[in-house]
Amino acid sequence: MGTQGPPPPNILELKGGYGYQWQVDERTAREKEIDDWLPITSSRNAKWWYSAFHNVTAMVGAGVLSLPYAMSELGWGPGVVILVLSWIITLYTLWQMVEMHEMVPGKRFDRYHELGQYAFGEKLGLYIVVPQQLVVEVGVNIVYMVTGGKSLKKFHDTVCGTCKPIKQTYFIMIFASVHFVLSHLPNFNSISGVSLAAAVMSLSYSTIAWGASVDKGVQENVDYGYKAKSTAGTVFNFFSALGEVAFAYAGHNVVLEIQATIPSTPEKPSKGPMWRGVIVAYIVVALCYFPVALIGYWMFGNAVSDNILITLEKPAWLIAMANMFVVIHVIGSYQIYAMPVFDMIETVLVKKLHFRPSFLLRFVSRNIYVAFTMFVGITFPFFGGLLGFFGGFAFAPTTYFLPCIMWLAIYKPKRYSLSWTTNWICIILGVLLMVLSPIGGLRQIILQAKDYEFYS
Repeated sequence: MGTQGPPPPNILELKGGYGYQWQVDERTAREKEIDDWLPITSSRNAKWWYSAFHNVTAMVGAGVLSLPYAMSELGWGPGVVILVLSWIITLYTLWQMVEMHEMVPGKRFDRYHELGQYAFGEKLGLYIVVPQQLVVEVGVNIVYMVTGGKSLKKFHDTVCGTCKPIKQTYFIMIFASVHFVLSHLPNFNSISGVSLAAAVMSLSYSTIAWGASVDKGVQENVDYGYKAKSTAGTVFNFFSALGEVAFAYAGHNVVLEIQATIPSTPEKPSKGPMWRGVIVAYIVVALCYFPVALIGYWMFGNAVSDNILITLEKPAWLIAMANMFVVIHVIGSYQIYAMPVFDMIETVLVKKLHFRPSFLLRFVSRNIYVAFTMFVGITFPFFGGLLGFFGGFAFAPTTYFLPCIMWLAIYKPKRYSLSWTTNWICIILGVLLMVLSPIGGLRQIILQAKDYEFYS
C-alpha cells in the first residue's frame, strides 16, 4: 500500500506542452512524431516578448500606410470613431482568443480551427474556420508579394532616377526569391529573429511616414471633403475604407498559433505571458496607426494617395529608406502568415495522405506555395481594392466576430449580461463590416482593372 508507485505506462503527467493533470496521452508514437515535426507544435519554449513582436509583425501590416487614404474616404468624424472602435473591439476579441486557448483543463487549442471544432463541432468547425483562415492568410501573402515588389520598385526608382525602368513583375520575383529561402525555417520560434526585425521596421517606417508629413506641414488649399463627385461614389468609397481599416487590424488569424509556442504549466498557464505580449503589441499598434492616419490626413486632406509614402516624394533618401523598411517588414509578415498555412498543408500531407515527415516533403510543398502566391501577385497587382475586398470578406469574421460567437457558444453567458451584450454588439458591427466593405472593394478593383494590362 505505502508509497504510490509510478503511474501505469499509458498515463503521463502532461506538463509544459499539452496541459496538465494525470491524463491518458492517447497519441500513438507516430502521432507524437508528427506533432514534434509540424511547425506549430514542434517548439514550445517561447518567451513573452516573442509574442509581442510576433503580434506586432502580424498586425501592423503595410495596411498602416493606406490609413490616411481610408481616413480621406471616411471623413474626420466617422474616421476617428472607426479607428478607435476597431482598436478596442479587436483588443477585446484578442483577449477572448488568449483566454480560450486553454479553457479545457489539460488541453491546448493550438490552431484557430481546433477552437472552432470545439465550439461548433468536428465537421462544422472545420468548414467555418478553415476557409476563412485560408482566405486571410493566403490573401495576406499575395497582397504582401505585391507590396514587397512595389516597395522595392519605389526604392529602386527613388535611389536611381536615371536608371532604365524595370517592370514591377521582376521586383515581385526578386521579393519572392527571399521567401524561397526563408520558408524553410521549420517553426515560429525559428523565425523570431526575422519577426523582431520586422516589428522594429514597422515602427520605423510608421514614424517616418508621420514625421515627414509633419515636416511638410499642412498643404495649401487642403480639402477635407469627400473626393468622389457622386453620392454613390462617396458611399462605395466609404465601404471600401471600412475594409482597409479591417485589414489593418488582422492579427487574430495567427494568435492561437503564436500562443501555442509559449510553455504552459498549471501554475503558469500560457495566457499570462501571451497577454503581456499582446498589451505591448497593442501599444505599439496604437503608436503606429493613430499618428499615421490622423497626421497624414490632416496634412494632405483628400489629396493623399493610397500609400502615404507615394505622397511624400521628398526627401528622397528618407522615402527610399522607408520603402526598404517596408520591404523588410513585409518579409517578416509574410512568414508569420505563411507558417499556419504550411502547418495545414503539412498536416494534410502527413496525416491524410500518409507521406513520411521529411525535409524533402517540406522543401517541395513550401516552395510550391511561395511560387503560387508570387504568380497570383504578379497577375493581379491592384493593391488597394484587393485589401478592401479581402478585408471585409474574411478579416471581419475572423477578427471582429468569430471569437465572440465561439465565446457565446462555449461559455453561454446569461442573456443581457455585460458579456452577452458586448459580444452581440461586436457581432452586429462585424457582420455589417463583412457585408459592406467587399462591395466597395470590388467596385475599386473593377475601376482599376479597366485600365490594367496583364504582366505589364
